[in-house]
Amino acid sequence: MHSFTQPGDGLYNAACDLIGRNLDAGRGDKIAVRDEAAAYSYGELGDRIDRFAAALKRLGIRQEERVLLCLLDTVDFPTAFLGTIKAGAVAVPVNTLLTTEDYRFMLRDSRARALVVSAPLLEKLAPVLADCPDLEQVIVSGGEAGEHRSFAALLEAEQPGFQAAETRADEVCFWLYTSGTTGSPKGSVHLHSSMIQTAELYAQPVLGIREDDVVYSAAKLFFAYGLGNGLTFPFSVGATAVLYSGRPTAEAVWSILKKQRPTIFYGVPTLFGILLADENKPAKEELALRICTSAGEALPAELGKRWKAHTGTDILDGIGSTEMLHIFISNQPGDIRYGTTGKAVPGYEIRLIGDDGQPVPQGELGELQIKGPSSAIMYWNQREKSRDTFQGWWTRSGDKYLQDDDGYYVYCGRTDDMLKVGGIYVSPFEVEGALISHEAVLEAAVVGQEDDEGLIKPKAYVVLKSGFTAGDDLAEQLKNHVREQLAPFKYPRWIAFVDELPKTATGKIQRFKLRS
Repeated sequence: MHSFTQPGDGLYNAACDLIGRNLDAGRGDKIAVRDEAAAYSYGELGDRIDRFAAALKRLGIRQEERVLLCLLDTVDFPTAFLGTIKAGAVAVPVNTLLTTEDYRFMLRDSRARALVVSAPLLEKLAPVLADCPDLEQVIVSGGEAGEHRSFAALLEAEQPGFQAAETRADEVCFWLYTSGTTGSPKGSVHLHSSMIQTAELYAQPVLGIREDDVVYSAAKLFFAYGLGNGLTFPFSVGATAVLYSGRPTAEAVWSILKKQRPTIFYGVPTLFGILLADENKPAKEELALRICTSAGEALPAELGKRWKAHTGTDILDGIGSTEMLHIFISNQPGDIRYGTTGKAVPGYEIRLIGDDGQPVPQGELGELQIKGPSSAIMYWNQREKSRDTFQGWWTRSGDKYLQDDDGYYVYCGRTDDMLKVGGIYVSPFEVEGALISHEAVLEAAVVGQEDDEGLIKPKAYVVLKSGFTAGDDLAEQLKNHVREQLAPFKYPRWIAFVDELPKTATGKIQRFKLRS
């Protein structure tokens, strides 16, 4: 079944939509995905999705049952993800860099009936498989399956032409676990309509993605940001997605940008900093980029300006979340103000709420809340946290923002990360941005620490660029550098030089680990 209806018009299956719209438009021979092994057309990908859906049905996986996907970024990810959805089951992609205990929690929490796992990741999950009573099928992608089922063999045994499950736009389609910047992950439950709405509200009108684009996302597909970047957005217009299974090191990313020649590159602030610091970075003439995006954390203004100077392309800094699925505030082509997150994406409404529960005046700090169609409906099995986050039409972000006089939203930090110094809120992000503007600093994270009198003051953890040496002299230079740019009470009283900062697999700094 390749036909589809628009969300809200009765039957709707997200997998049928994303593939069917390309087949119906005559793009069956167009390359949909290039991974490290091969290139696959939309027709070939559609056949693979059908075969996987048929295999799940043959294995006894029923509509609405969960299928956990612990997959590297290869063609098997969209095959399994969309195949699960086409079969009417619920796809649950998870972070590929977690611990064995994390996987035990997710398998048991989701009560997944099937697990699809990349062969190199199997050893991490193997110790807990017997401790998951609902798990009946283990399917191994890209290597020896041993006692389990082979992904390739399952596809080979089935035929294309699978009749999609009769699902509806408001039916549960997939879950994404939150990335754990503030503790245990929570399963965000999304609907069939969610993915295409992010494409229609952000990717097409704001990002301006087109059929002739080639896209590469350093953020992996298991991450909400990466799922849109590398799957939903290109498939929504018939573009080509480049997938890479390895770690996005500077060498690997620059190689992809030079050889695969993507026109859109999606990154995170940390990675943009690492790429710019690489001594072997290519000249802009070697690249085919026309636009880049950044999310996950706010982009320091200095990084955006340096990237533009080196590559000739702008970075559209924006903010999204696992709960909202993708970006809902963004800078836009022709309307970029580095140091801000931009303005609301049309189709989303934004409000900033003060500690008293009321909207704050323009220019004042408030908690960011979002109203929009791509919101998750709940956290699985977490009633109180669901009530706290999903409040009627509005979703609480946990981020502190202010809206400047020109209407641009300025990120100030996570609610949990905000510092009160001398009774005044200090944004750790603002101090970090000032530190990063120093030529010696690659990365910085700022948290609160008590001084000898028990008062909270900023403390900075700093990663230096190669060629610079940590020491008291440099620490004093950095303190003075911040004093010159910000109000005096905001400068870090202590600076600790570290080799790396604790981060989630999606590149977000885990400040709670630094505080502890």
